[in-house]
Amino acid sequence: MTAEVDLTLLGLSEQKIKETLKNGVLTIQLGNIINETKTQLKAEKIKEENFSKQQGTLLYHVGTRIKSQCVQHIPLLVKYIVNGGLKTEQQILAALEYLLTTAVSGVDIKKFEEASGVGIVVTNDQIEEIVTKVFNKYKEQISVDRYSFPVGKLLGEVRALLPWGDGGYMKKECDLRIIEFLGAKTEEDLAPKKKLKKEEKPKEKENGKPAKPSKEDAVNGENKTDEGASTIEELMRTRANFHKPGENYKTDGYVVTPKTEEILKKHLKKTGGKVITRFPPEPNGILHIGHAKAININFGYAKAHNGECNLRFDDTNPEKEEEKFFTAIEDIVRWLGYTPARITHASDNFDQLYEWAKVLIKNGLAYVCHQKVEEMRGFEVKLSPWRDRPIDESLQLFEDMKNGKFEEGEATLRMKTILEEGKVDPVAYRIKYCTHHRSKDKWCIYPTYDYTHCLCDSIEHITHSLCTKEFQSRRSSYYWLCNSLDIYCPVQWEYGRLNVNYTVVSKRKILKLIQTKTVNDWDDPRLFTLTALRRRGIPAEAINAFVAKLGLTMSQMVIDPHMLDATVRDYLNTNAPRTMAVLDSLRVTVRNFDELGLSSTLSVPDFPGDPSSKNHSVAVDKILYIEQTDYKTTLASDKSFRRLTKEQPVGLKHVGLVLFVEEEIKHGDKVAELIVRAERLTEENKPKAFIHWVCKPVSVECRLYEKLFKSKNPEDPNTVPGGFLTDCNPNSITLLHNVLVDHSVASSKVYDRYQFERIGYFSVDPDSTPERLVFNRTVLLKEDKEK
Repeated sequence: MTAEVDLTLLGLSEQKIKETLKNGVLTIQLGNIINETKTQLKAEKIKEENFSKQQGTLLYHVGTRIKSQCVQHIPLLVKYIVNGGLKTEQQILAALEYLLTTAVSGVDIKKFEEASGVGIVVTNDQIEEIVTKVFNKYKEQISVDRYSFPVGKLLGEVRALLPWGDGGYMKKECDLRIIEFLGAKTEEDLAPKKKLKKEEKPKEKENGKPAKPSKEDAVNGENKTDEGASTIEELMRTRANFHKPGENYKTDGYVVTPKTEEILKKHLKKTGGKVITRFPPEPNGILHIGHAKAININFGYAKAHNGECNLRFDDTNPEKEEEKFFTAIEDIVRWLGYTPARITHASDNFDQLYEWAKVLIKNGLAYVCHQKVEEMRGFEVKLSPWRDRPIDESLQLFEDMKNGKFEEGEATLRMKTILEEGKVDPVAYRIKYCTHHRSKDKWCIYPTYDYTHCLCDSIEHITHSLCTKEFQSRRSSYYWLCNSLDIYCPVQWEYGRLNVNYTVVSKRKILKLIQTKTVNDWDDPRLFTLTALRRRGIPAEAINAFVAKLGLTMSQMVIDPHMLDATVRDYLNTNAPRTMAVLDSLRVTVRNFDELGLSSTLSVPDFPGDPSSKNHSVAVDKILYIEQTDYKTTLASDKSFRRLTKEQPVGLKHVGLVLFVEEEIKHGDKVAELIVRAERLTEENKPKAFIHWVCKPVSVECRLYEKLFKSKNPEDPNTVPGGFLTDCNPNSITLLHNVLVDHSVASSKVYDRYQFERIGYFSVDPDSTPERLVFNRTVLLKEDKEK
């Protein structure tokens, strides 16, 4: 028989059969189910032609919905479909849920039948009785809404009360009750209804909390939502449909072994059922904006579920690891507001990892290989000629590798497994003759990521191994390795990476920018490393909020910098106190200042408009400074100009004065000073605009930053054929050496942030000294339209 003829037993249409056959894995699964069905039909002496279309549909549901952990129970499900014990889709779903719940403990047939409604007969009379009860509950509302009343609401309640009833008969009965009650549709019923514009608000439950997303919306390989949340904890509570601790076996692809139940019980006893995650960076560079997502997801999920998150350094490559990177990574994690439950290192486990490697060799699952790196690269490589070498020989050679009897690259230890992407026998150990940051010269063989990562997760009893999507191709080897050693196996979950346009985040490329003096160091504010963003003045709270807003998806995200700027601006608007500063100053002398009788100081709120805001003191004097751009000699050149000219007065913010130009003092062609007359502000002399100003200011340096690269993707050879270094923006930084700022900021500390009124948000740079402050522009007040 052909596959097509076999699939007709499932009652599928020709079109559905063609679509199904395109899915090779599903076709094999359904083929196995069909073969089992034919075996049982034969045993029960039932002819295939007497096997109903409805029963075939139930078999199809089994094939498409059963998880790999439960496939051994296909004969049980087929048996109950053939003998009529399972008659509806609802029963199949309930049966699958029960089998998944008992994947490690074994099936109790009595409980299986109870859970899936086997033997329960729901008569049509029972259905009619429940439909009547539910209908009467909504009768009054139906009389008002008429045919616009959602029948699905009735049907949903009926199904909840009679889960094993005939869904088709329920639907028919609900429709009939409505028709009998309302009669024929009127012209008004038939008239098209006006569509009301829906407000774009998140779904809410009655208690005001966000609605729980469906399983399809969760991060489980089929994520369809990118809806974010206000905080990372809220996001991880409402969007992350992960397994509960100890229920690892319920997740897709998890491998259940005869020892799984025993191992999970020991795991739960060890952890107390607590959620444990980890953030595992390599200490060979500085963390960037993409890592902020990883940090938030790992620490945020643990925090949202009252769990713990470890900071684990993946220090298996001693060639590139430096003390400064260990320190900087921990510093950034704490700056983002997270405290690691433990700080661990892969190197803590080198002895145990070595012993496990020998176990793999003894079990015939690993071997010493002498192929060169270039021979192992790619996905269509030949199997190693040393793959089947004797176990004792591999054990001795592995010991020789450890004892320094081979040169680098002369031997590796490889695992006998194939990754999802087709990569054959990944390397577990390689030889490196260099001093390790922590273990010094004890080892000359070092484990790889593919070998180390899952085993360290197991040692630390990680409940949720959260990583970016590119590691999805290593999930099967992750499970394979833990199960090959009969040790606790965590669950790996993947999410999409976060990338940013107009930048590079590769450690190698950032190092190139530093070496060519394009940027100063890893924390240059034009970069998107987290140390650079902090130095630019971006608050940790804004970064965390930004990550939460992005949501939790499997899709890779590439965002423009202005999206981050918008979140930063929102945060600073309510957290950065206002002050006045003049970037390019023009001196102004108020000729009649003494006549005004003003105080020498003025109290100005840190946050105007907020009654609870604190105030700061501003100096008031006859000599003040305004922006050069706030003055033009005449309006003739720009009729839309609303600020100070010879013909047009302007107001000073906060002090309630209006300035009138009386005289210009020039140095050459440039206006160096204005002599003005001032009047107190009244309704009669109210000007078109008010400007900021400073008196008795402090002089500071300001650094204004623009995008470092001209192209969205400076690494794209089609857009930038000369390489990313040729795409650098020569005007990415502007230094202003004599910016005048109100004296109230004179005692500011590093990273203090302010809104310079009408200019932007600025932060104190670490280059500052007690004698000279240096400010970085964090973000403009409003988004630049050109961006």
